[in-house]
Amino acid sequence: MAIADRVLFPQFNAQRIIPMILWPISIMMVLERSIILGVNGDRTDDFTPVYQAALRFLNNQPVYGEAYQTVEPHYLYPPSGTLLMAPLAVIDPERARWLFITFSVIALIASAYLLTMLFGYGWRSWVFPTVLFFFFSTETVAHTLIFTNFNSFVLLGMLAFMILMMRNHQWWAGIPLGLTFAVKPVLAPLLLLPLLNRQWRILVTAVGVPALLTAAAWPASVDPMKFFTRTYPYLSEVRDYYNSSIGGNGLHYGVDPWLVLVLRVAFAAMAVFGLWFLYRYYRKSQPLLWLTASSGILLCTWFLVGPLGQGYYSMLLFPLLMSVFLPGSPMRNWPAWLGVYGCFNFDTYFSTRWETFGRAIEYNKVTWGWSLLMIAVFCSLLFRYLDLRKAGLAGPILEEFAKSDAPSTQSDEESGSDRPFVATLDK
Repeated sequence: MAIADRVLFPQFNAQRIIPMILWPISIMMVLERSIILGVNGDRTDDFTPVYQAALRFLNNQPVYGEAYQTVEPHYLYPPSGTLLMAPLAVIDPERARWLFITFSVIALIASAYLLTMLFGYGWRSWVFPTVLFFFFSTETVAHTLIFTNFNSFVLLGMLAFMILMMRNHQWWAGIPLGLTFAVKPVLAPLLLLPLLNRQWRILVTAVGVPALLTAAAWPASVDPMKFFTRTYPYLSEVRDYYNSSIGGNGLHYGVDPWLVLVLRVAFAAMAVFGLWFLYRYYRKSQPLLWLTASSGILLCTWFLVGPLGQGYYSMLLFPLLMSVFLPGSPMRNWPAWLGVYGCFNFDTYFSTRWETFGRAIEYNKVTWGWSLLMIAVFCSLLFRYLDLRKAGLAGPILEEFAKSDAPSTQSDEESGSDRPFVATLDK
């Protein structure tokens, strides 16, 4: 009877069942988000200003002459970014946009694979289709494709940087980071990580690549200096539209400046504590946790306290979310994932019955999500620090403490990888 039961009702095999479920769903989501939603576009169009700037650049016309008083998307890339975007204008705008969406999807799929590999899993494991499914179910990925933004390439550069940094390929690690800086320096806070880890060579290439591209673009541009005199001051201002940062949210709702300042200082202080704690106790004992959690803290804080934080920047927090796989992760609590829902969900809360309430949730969900995520991570690390003090542990965290909430290990065959990923960050 037992043998018959095993034949008729085999046990659940996650490695076989989960990919069987998620691969077809994920593939259909990728097609729907790109071919339908992406090609359809929306009222917000981030691609047209980039294409027009590239076209002006190729025709030796001024690039930085827009009127920044309007709320329409503007061209905000530096001269190095203009040089990299210039090939788009060789073909007509519609096909150029389709091509950009295609490469964005490829970059997102590659990012899902690199994130899976970073945590020691292979492409045959159940983790890869799960990550891919999560990617394309979020607002940040959907709107990156719908608005046709550069964010997917920033995410790819970030994950390539992390893998090369973990493997101690310092000269190479700075190159993908530098390429993202050349177009969109949103990852600039991550320069603190190789600095803290004494991997100086990363800083050389990360800064050198955009510098070289700027030097190449400067003589080919008609008005490169206007980026620094007109565009950069605009980027440094806090605007009250399409801005989920604390400053932008406060300006939109007329919050007193002193309260906005207090909130910004409070979140900056949380970040300082979190970075210090992770550096002191986890940099050498759990380098992958240190890298992914610290990067998430740096970027989420920058989105909140900086002049501009847009909802689709949230995709750069994917490594922090993935750290839930690691023992000691500050993501192992439900308030953190409630915050994740706030800044990643693709739901809409506009209500015809409770219009004011629904509008308030819709316009504030990203700010609240980032805030709750930061508070949950801070509290998780603070409580762990207090436990350490109570236990009298003053040095690096003990292995037993670090692994106190570790999941049961699985074989390489179950994970779908040929061998486990070896962290060499502290070499």
